Formats: sequence, C-alpha cells, structure tokens
Amino acid sequence: MDTLAAGGTALHRLDPRGKLLTTLVFIVTVVSFDRYAVSALLPFAAFPLVMTSLGALPSRYIISRILLLAPLAMISGIFNPFFDREVLFSFGSMGVTGGWVSFASILLRVMLTVGGAITLVAVTGFPTICRAAQKLGAPRVFVTQLLFLYRYIFVLAEEGGRVSRGRSLRCCGRRGMGVGSYGSLVGHLLLRTWRRAERIHMAMLARGFTGEFQNLREFRFGGRDLLFVGGWSLLFITFRTWNLPQFLGTLVSGMIP
Repeated sequence: MDTLAAGGTALHRLDPRGKLLTTLVFIVTVVSFDRYAVSALLPFAAFPLVMTSLGALPSRYIISRILLLAPLAMISGIFNPFFDREVLFSFGSMGVTGGWVSFASILLRVMLTVGGAITLVAVTGFPTICRAAQKLGAPRVFVTQLLFLYRYIFVLAEEGGRVSRGRSLRCCGRRGMGVGSYGSLVGHLLLRTWRRAERIHMAMLARGFTGEFQNLREFRFGGRDLLFVGGWSLLFITFRTWNLPQFLGTLVSGMIP
C-alpha cells in the first residue's frame, strides 16, 4: 500500500484532506440506507472504481484486499435469513424473504465502504491520512497513537517471522510443531516485540522526537481539491436521494410495449 501511495498521478497529488473528506461522505452516505436497500447502493460502486482507475491501482490487488473482509461481513449477517422470514417479493414460485435481502445489503455495504477506504489509503498513504485528520481537527494524541500502531504492526510482523523461522529450524521433522508450543511462542513474541519497540522509542528520542510527527510537505487545498470534494459529494447526495437503478428500470419497462 505504501508503494502504491507513492504514485505520481493527479489523484495522488490532490490534498489528502479533500480525499479524506470525500471518503467520509461516501461512507456515511452508504451506511445511511435502510437495511433492505440493495439496488440503490449499486451506483456507489462508481467511487472506488473511478478512484482505482484514476490512481492507476492494480484492480486485482484491490479486489483481493476487499475480499479479505468478506468473511466478517458474512458472519455479521448470516443469521438474518433465520430471523427475518417475511417475504418481500417473489421470483416466479420462489419467495425472497427480508432476511436474504438485508444479508445482501450488508455484504454490499461492506464491499463498498472497505473498497472506498482501501483506495483512499492506496492513493494517499496511511501516515498522510493521519496527518490530514489532525489538520481537520482530530486530537493529536489520537493521531499519534494511530501512527505508532501502524509502525509497530510491521515490528510485530518482523518479530513474528523471526520467531516462526527459529521454531521451524529447531524442530526435527514435526516434533515441537504442535498446538502446545504456541503458548511459549506467543510469550516470546510479546517479549521480543516489547524490547524492539523500546529500542525504537529510544532511537526516536535520541533524534529529537517530541511527541509529534513532522510533515514532509505542507498541505495546500486548492480549486481542484474543492471541485473533487464538491463534485463527489453532490453525486453521493444524488445517489442517496434517487434510486437510479429503480428509476432506469421503470423507464425501460415503460418504453417496452
């Protein structure tokens, strides 16, 4: 994601505050629909699709990141068909209950909101998003904690990789590879990560860290950024006010004799 955020497209060069505000408007608008909304949500797919295209992002990678959270969405709505059995409409002799409709709505909302957030990170970068949030009024302590969390995720991953390789090298065949060894493995991982984090923190203090991350470049909100935020926000409000797929379906069905 950091490599993608270093791109040089016009979308990458926009002010991160504008991109963050637009994505927030997108997410709030998507989640504001009622639980049975499905067709009305479909036009909102234009935002992550256009962002992926304008940012020259690999679509296959973006889709794979979105699908990683699909199981969580399925778990959150899988029981809806069992509790909401009211039939809303029918396909021939088969009735579709409200539970299945709300389940599809949950899946679609998760795909849209996660897609919008991932494309935002891919064309902006997580540290830059945090600094943009601080510029927009987010508490400095909260932003600093997010930046530290982002940094130490990589520390935890590196230490976890070292512990896992060491465990594999010390095992003869499959001996010592059972579930019982995971307790001590997690304990050692916690201690190693804690010590590594302390060393990083002392190195930051030695370099003059005062609790605030410095911006590498100043943010400038210009006319293009205003057009980006205003245009997308107006489009989101339009999608929220009118069900375009339903309107087009009614229009087409009225034209067919």
